[in-house]
Amino acid sequence: MRLEHVNLVITDMEKSLHFYQAAFPHWRVRSEGHGEWYGKARHWLHFGDDYNYIAFSDHGEGKNRKLEGHQTGLGHFAFVVNNLSALVQRMKHAGYFVDKGSNDNPFRHNVYFIDPDGFEVEFVEYFSDLPHERNNDD
Repeated sequence: MRLEHVNLVITDMEKSLHFYQAAFPHWRVRSEGHGEWYGKARHWLHFGDDYNYIAFSDHGEGKNRKLEGHQTGLGHFAFVVNNLSALVQRMKHAGYFVDKGSNDNPFRHNVYFIDPDGFEVEFVEYFSDLPHERNNDD
């Protein structure tokens, strides 16, 4: 079993694509279209590779939940990467900066970015193939 996609309701397609293209330069727009969602026009787009993608719909209104708060909603989602340093440099070059992160675990390093709509996105690089080490929170 694996997660195939995440569907995000956003406010600005161009800004979202800029952020995620910096993170995933090998991904592409797989499909897109226009339609209506419960009476409101929207542009939708699938951005990813042949196996995984993020679905975007640009009909969002208002602000995302406060990440430091206790509101129900998405806390964050995470991607495993092979080279965290390279990803951080790509993001920095594109104008995005690490919100928080940790390098104090010998078996993994991770960083969090906030995307243009306020979603917290984690990127993690593992240094072990052993689950008990990768998942160690000591």
